[in-house]
Amino acid sequence: MRKRCVAIIPARGGSKRIPKKNIRPFHGKPLIAYSIETAKKSALFDHIVVSTDDGEIAEVARAWGAEVPFMREPEYADDFTPATEAVERTLRRLEAEGMAIGYACTIYPTAPLLDADYLAKGLEKLKRSDAWYAFSAASMPFPIWRTFRLNGEGRCEMFWPEHFATRSQDLEEAYQDAGQFYWERREPGKPPFRFDANALPVLLPRWRVQDIDTPEDWERAEKLYAMLYPDVYDRWNGVKKRCNESEPLKFREGEIFFLSVGMNVGREVDGKGEAFLRPVLVFRKTGRTTFYGIPLTSRPKEGDCFVTFSYKKGKNSTALLHQMRLFDIRRAVYFSGRVRKSDFGKIKAKMGEFFGFTPSRKKGSGPSQKGGLKNDSIITSLRM
Repeated sequence: MRKRCVAIIPARGGSKRIPKKNIRPFHGKPLIAYSIETAKKSALFDHIVVSTDDGEIAEVARAWGAEVPFMREPEYADDFTPATEAVERTLRRLEAEGMAIGYACTIYPTAPLLDADYLAKGLEKLKRSDAWYAFSAASMPFPIWRTFRLNGEGRCEMFWPEHFATRSQDLEEAYQDAGQFYWERREPGKPPFRFDANALPVLLPRWRVQDIDTPEDWERAEKLYAMLYPDVYDRWNGVKKRCNESEPLKFREGEIFFLSVGMNVGREVDGKGEAFLRPVLVFRKTGRTTFYGIPLTSRPKEGDCFVTFSYKKGKNSTALLHQMRLFDIRRAVYFSGRVRKSDFGKIKAKMGEFFGFTPSRKKGSGPSQKGGLKNDSIITSLRM
C-alpha cells in the first residue's frame, strides 16, 4: 500500500482572546484559508485534513478545499489539550480507517505568512536525514542572554546578570519556534517532539514569522502580509503593473466599458481574482488610450452630482459626475454598451452646470462659460 503524505491543520473553535480567530476574515479571506491554500499550492500532500470540533470551521474548511472526515472529540478540544495530542489523535484515526501515512505535516491555521517553498524545504530536509521531525524556526531578534523578568515588586531581575555588559556580537545567537509547520515521519519508535537532535529547524526570515494570539498580533500580521504580498492584498496593484502591456481598444465618446478602476472609486462588481470592476462612461477622448470618464453605479442617486439614465433594458445607471477623472482604456475588461444621444446630451448639460461651464469642442478653449474640458486643470485633482 502506497504511503501518503498528509497535512493536518488543527483548528478548534474555542479561541478566547480573538473570538472565532481561525475563520475571522484576514484581508478578505478566513484566516484558515491561507494555510489550506498554501498546503494546496505546495503540491506535497495527498490529503489536507482539518481537525476541528467546530461545525462552522468545518464548513469553511471544506469550502476552501480541505477535508474534514470526522469531528474532533470534546476531550481533545479543551483549553488544556496540546495541539500535538489533537494532531496525533487525528493521524491515528486516519490510520485506523486504513490510510497508510509516510509523512505528516502539522500546519497551524494561524500562519498566513507561510510560504509553500518552506514546506517543501522541510520535507526534503527530513527525507535526507535520520531525524524524526523538521519544523519552522527563526532567529531571535535580540540576545536572549540579556533578557530579564519582573519580580513581585515590579523590579528587574536578569536571567543571566553576568551578561549585562557583554557585547551583543559576543553572545551566542538563539532561535525560536516559528509556529507555522511541523513535519514528522510516521514510523514505529517515533519519540515525542522536542527541540533536540531529533528535530531539524527550517530557518525562516524573521519578517515571515508572527504569532497571532492577541489583537495586536493580528494587526501586525496584517501589516506584514500587506507588505509581503502587495499584488494580493491590493489586487488593483497588479492590474496597474500590467496596464501598459495591454493593447488599447478602439473607443468612442458615449460608450460604456467595465474598467479595473481600483478600490478608491468603490467597486460596482468584484472581479474574478484580480480586478475591481466598475462601468465607466467615455465622456471625452484625450488621446489614443486616455479619456475623461464618469464612473457609473446601479444604486439610485439624487442630487446635483448625479444623472440617472438607462442604456440596457430594465437597468438604470447613475453617472457620478463628481468622480469624473482621467482613465486609460487599457484597463477595460469588457465593452458594456453605449448611452443614447439624448441621455448623453443631458449628461453634458449637467456636467456643464456642475463645473460651471458649457462643454465645447473648440480647440484652445479654457474653463470659462464658453470653455470645455480641454483645460486639464479643471479636474486635475480628480485624476487617478
